[in-house]
Amino acid sequence: MSAGIESAEGPLTIGLDLGTTGAKAGLVDASGRVLGTCSVPIAIDTPAPGWAEQDPEAWWNACRTALKGLIGSSGLDPSAVSALALSGQMHGSVFLDARGEVVRPCILWCDQRSAPQCARIVERVGTGNLRSWVSNPALPGFTAPKILWLQENEPDECERVSTLLLPKDYVNYRLTGVVATEFSDASGTLLMDVARRCWSLEMIEALEVPRGWLPDLRESTDVIGGLTPEAAGETGLAAGTPVSAGGADNACGAVGMGVTEPGRVAVSIGTSGTVLAPTEGPECDPGMRLHSFCHCMPGRWYLMGVMLAAGSALRWFRDVAGEPEVSEAGERGIDPYELLTATARGAPPGCGGLVFLPYLSGERTPHADPDARGVWFGLDLTKTRAHLVRSIMEGVLFGLEDSIDIMRELGVPLEHVVAGGGGSRSGLWMQMLSDASGFPVSTASTGDTAMLGAALLAHVSAGTFRSVDEACRETIVHAEVVEPDPPAAGAYRAAHERYRSLYPALEDLFGA
Repeated sequence: MSAGIESAEGPLTIGLDLGTTGAKAGLVDASGRVLGTCSVPIAIDTPAPGWAEQDPEAWWNACRTALKGLIGSSGLDPSAVSALALSGQMHGSVFLDARGEVVRPCILWCDQRSAPQCARIVERVGTGNLRSWVSNPALPGFTAPKILWLQENEPDECERVSTLLLPKDYVNYRLTGVVATEFSDASGTLLMDVARRCWSLEMIEALEVPRGWLPDLRESTDVIGGLTPEAAGETGLAAGTPVSAGGADNACGAVGMGVTEPGRVAVSIGTSGTVLAPTEGPECDPGMRLHSFCHCMPGRWYLMGVMLAAGSALRWFRDVAGEPEVSEAGERGIDPYELLTATARGAPPGCGGLVFLPYLSGERTPHADPDARGVWFGLDLTKTRAHLVRSIMEGVLFGLEDSIDIMRELGVPLEHVVAGGGGSRSGLWMQMLSDASGFPVSTASTGDTAMLGAALLAHVSAGTFRSVDEACRETIVHAEVVEPDPPAAGAYRAAHERYRSLYPALEDLFGA
């Protein structure tokens, strides 16, 4: 048994994060300390341009392997695990037949094939009904357009469908034999009445989705069942181990960052970028620029803005023009991003008028435009490599600030930013985030916020804590707070206005 297990405080739970590129299992004690983890990669299939699929069996193999590896490496007695909960990638469509067998590979959140179906949903339902019935726009990432695509393109497979599940719910099904989902993940299907926390019968009828396909809705901390003997044999856990309903990855990530109550804002700078703000009641942006979803606890919702290229914009620069940093980093045994961000310090806030639009993969918030593309504006002979790198970092922050500004416009309480994702490891980026937003910024205590959040949900279901809020207050510790610098904040305000003026001027040229 590892020393970490011997020093564990209170009950133990497991959080299992089913991401797009891998599954990670983590053992967490009652103090919120992560005692051990095990990760297994998962491949993405791209059978056609713009398509992205995964075989749900690959999820199961990765999850059971991660769980078995965690138990084996920790030397833990499986019976010591009080509960297990999953965090999962959102929006994916898992179609099961009457025997519980997968009908076809899952169409993922990043798959773009259903854009024509989104247009037909808008024609059939109307923007006003989308707002009032499901609180969100019709986007290819959501689940409902994928159903229409199946109806129109694979009618034989569609005839076989008996049940629709989301990715983590399929793994829960393999663990327990129980078919169920929960509010935070179901919010992203475009089939749920987010405000009333129930399936939208109007939307289901309008899209001709069989009501019997949709599973029961549960709270994230509800125990949906115990581990079956077969699943216990495959995972190394004890039969009967309680399995909670779990939550969507963004919601679980917010729990793992301690962002469950209004006032705090979770900002994640990963491959993509997100801004998530909890609300006490259901809120819907009239322009539906923000997503409106249920949080992982009763009586709590959140608004979320998404930008499609955040950290990936800096990675793009590293890959196409970062050979000097990559080479030096290899020689010194450090991360190339350390050198890139050090280079960025050579340019002033606002980059002397140089602006970068980070629309390298299209954009989601506030411009739902898959044709939007990256742009540098303001290049001249005085601009250096430092200006290029810093402008990318600033462009990402301005994209995140667009979402924060919409939240301000809607009157959402905003007092403090908690940052996560790979970008939160950069002290410069965190200072820039504080300066640009005007808020104090602290960083998450772990990079595995979704896994930690799922483990805390399991702790609540096991009775370690009375609520998710209490679990976060008792366990989440943030790093030192970064305060905004007023002179830099003024430079960023002017630069952000310049940034914001560019998309309307270029919109008609994108996709031309």
